[in-house]
Amino acid sequence: MSDVGCGWDFLDWVGPDLAASAFGLLDHPADLVRAAAVSRSWRRCAVESGVCKSLCVKLCPEAAVFTSAVEVSRSPPTAAESSSGGGSGGREDDARSQESQFRIFSCLCGAVLHSTTKPDADCIQNCFGASSTDNFPDESMDSTLQPQDRINLNPSYWSSGGQDDPDVPESLTYKLASDICVVREIKLQPFKAYFQIGFPIYSPKMVRFRFGHCKLPHGTESYLTDEDENLAMIADENYVWTYTSPEFPVLQENMLQSFRLPRPVLCIGGVVKIELLGRVQKQATDDKYYICVCHAQVVGRSLSPVFVVDIADAGGHAVLKYSPGVRNLGAEDVKQEDARDSTDWHSLVARYRQVRHLAIMNVLLGPPQSMEEDDAGVVSDDDPFE
Repeated sequence: MSDVGCGWDFLDWVGPDLAASAFGLLDHPADLVRAAAVSRSWRRCAVESGVCKSLCVKLCPEAAVFTSAVEVSRSPPTAAESSSGGGSGGREDDARSQESQFRIFSCLCGAVLHSTTKPDADCIQNCFGASSTDNFPDESMDSTLQPQDRINLNPSYWSSGGQDDPDVPESLTYKLASDICVVREIKLQPFKAYFQIGFPIYSPKMVRFRFGHCKLPHGTESYLTDEDENLAMIADENYVWTYTSPEFPVLQENMLQSFRLPRPVLCIGGVVKIELLGRVQKQATDDKYYICVCHAQVVGRSLSPVFVVDIADAGGHAVLKYSPGVRNLGAEDVKQEDARDSTDWHSLVARYRQVRHLAIMNVLLGPPQSMEEDDAGVVSDDDPFE
């Protein structure tokens, strides 16, 4: 420790290299922040060594994609900051930059660790697309956003295309509520076909998860509007994956199953791909294997707008922007602000399904009879749809 009374500091004895190595042994951001508060020399060593970013990358290896980090302030720079320059100004600028990096990455570490104390939220905002869909859009993956297995008496689920080979994989790709989220677990509910003989459950054998970002220009992403567009959208060459989970076994049960990640994962770019590996259930009518999912959740916490990610290039390099003092929004808050496309699509699909349902009922039961008045002037209700 620094001995103020004696006026000496052991950092002066060991030198900067060994001091930086000692700070590098700290494995928790809180310990690093406390050590930096001991004295000016300790803070200077902690800041100049860059150990805070290294600790952040150790905690979340996904953070290695950040090539730079900047603080975004709402207040304009002071006159002294604007006019600084010259020889000493360069050193002062470097010192301010290092201090800024220390604050940004220590706050990011704290946000990742403290996310476990925040209320859980489903971070999914939209569906990018599925590797296949049996009947589009009736059985599209948009149905997996709803927790119910039936809506308005109609089954609600996503179904893959049928396969003779049970080892053919499938995938569901989702857009999260913000471009930087801490994710702790994924939840998945296989679909139980209650309208088929024997009530088969079309679960996968295993699941695996990939986190990353889309390389397509922002705003050009295609959502569930056309099956061919979706297949082009989910191509792996359109994504940079920064984290891949281990494989988890899936129970062939009609329940919401939780898959806890080995550690909190920083999803940089806001895209999650759920890989469904292997098939266990054949459909009796065509003797093919299917995978069906009723509901999916990506459970975690949005770090926006305190932290914002700017993807610098298609190679995956990113800039981390930090806005101190801004209220952190949960995933549900962000979803409410940015769910315009999703709401419009839900309305369109609901209307399509309603029209299709009425058309089928019309074929099966005949056109609805109009209500007519009898001789006594009383309305007779013979309409089977009332």
